[in-house]
Amino acid sequence: MLKLVSSRLFDRLVLQSVRCSCEKSIDMAKDNLTAVLHGIEDMRLEQRPIPQIADDEVLIAMDSVGICGSDVHYLAHGRIGDFILTKPMVIGHESSGVVTKLGKKVTNVKVGDRVAIEPGVPCRYCDHCKQGKYNLCPGMVFCATPPYDGNLTRFYKHPADFCFKLPDHVSMEEGALLEPLSVGVHACRRAEVTLGSKVIILGAGPIGLVTLLAAQAMGASEILITDLLQQRLDVAKELGATHTLLLKKDQSAEETAKLVRETMCGEPDKAIDCCGAESSARLAIFATRSGGVVVIVGMGAPEVKLPIINALAREVDIRGVFRYCNDYASALALVSSGKVNVKRLVTHHFDIKDTDKAFETARKGLGGAIKVMIHVQPRDANNPRKF
Repeated sequence: MLKLVSSRLFDRLVLQSVRCSCEKSIDMAKDNLTAVLHGIEDMRLEQRPIPQIADDEVLIAMDSVGICGSDVHYLAHGRIGDFILTKPMVIGHESSGVVTKLGKKVTNVKVGDRVAIEPGVPCRYCDHCKQGKYNLCPGMVFCATPPYDGNLTRFYKHPADFCFKLPDHVSMEEGALLEPLSVGVHACRRAEVTLGSKVIILGAGPIGLVTLLAAQAMGASEILITDLLQQRLDVAKELGATHTLLLKKDQSAEETAKLVRETMCGEPDKAIDCCGAESSARLAIFATRSGGVVVIVGMGAPEVKLPIINALAREVDIRGVFRYCNDYASALALVSSGKVNVKRLVTHHFDIKDTDKAFETARKGLGGAIKVMIHVQPRDANNPRKF
């Protein structure tokens, strides 16, 4: 009992120390080192002014920023679909930090609060926003999506109502991972995953793995996940996948669908494609039982060839997923309650000064990289316990 009380007292003292130091952090800051993408294969670390906040915004001392596949894609290609890099852009959007300054109208957080940052801020006024589908807002301002800056920087401003206070026992790294987890939660909601669902997930990369975790938490009874790399499937199995299936590049979607049915206890009624490749979308349709749902999460080529008549004749619904909406609070609740453990996904840690090495590790999958985390402040500086 004494040990438990002492542990809790220690945690409170650490967090109190963090909060007291935050009020002085802006004055003490000597730099606002920022990772800026200037063009294809042209990432630079440079100084930028500390931003001035509006009445409804907070200034955040950034702590942890995860590298997303989209960040790597912008570095390698300078564009994703119609989002084209035309001017220097601050990279990064999977993030957490500590509030250092409040706008006059902010009431939901206070200085010293550790927060996860939902990176997409809608207009709040259009029909999509009013109907609760703000991810479809045409006026969306999304971190590190041209022309808007991201938050791999020491200080970043953000609307307070899109900041989520982290409970004391949730780490900054877990806070940053709420962003990809929200994608998984949204994908499962779009697929209507519920108690007893049989789910196939195409792709065991970071998004496939968080979708696996979300599907488990939402009651799926059987989950099969596919990939071309056995190493990724091993991680999926470790995280609780019922079945894994190593794909072969020369195997047709129809042949693979047959293997899926033989591996699972019947046909899956939900398919979630986290790859974006034409072959995975085709497999999702062929493998899904009649009357089921196929959800496309991964973004691939602008146009692909799909077996639409097959889906039509069997009433297989095909649904898209674009980011997330109203999912951050749910993702936080899953992590906070312990129902979802995302810690296993973080495989590498880098200081912001080593951003180039971090991106090299992420894009090449060095050392079995799943999620590479960049630390803007010293690692564990804002965690009550070591991550």
